[in-house]
Amino acid sequence: MLRVLAPSTELRKWFAHEPARWDEFRRRYRRELEERGELATLRELRDQAQKEKITLIFGASDREHNDAVALLEFAEEL
Repeated sequence: MLRVLAPSTELRKWFAHEPARWDEFRRRYRRELEERGELATLRELRDQAQKEKITLIFGASDREHNDAVALLEFAEEL
């Protein structure tokens, strides 16, 4: 489990799974990962996923607007 890739509690609370905040959530989330130096960790996870199945879990009922969806998007952009 790579909790270092999770968004901060502050960011999760701000987002509150409101679809209208989705674009800004993704921008802030990516910035958090960059500032914490975790994009390298995400690259490693992406590379591992090319060799074996990786499961991203999330605790939201919204399947389109959650941190796992954002992480997948970020990984694909790297």
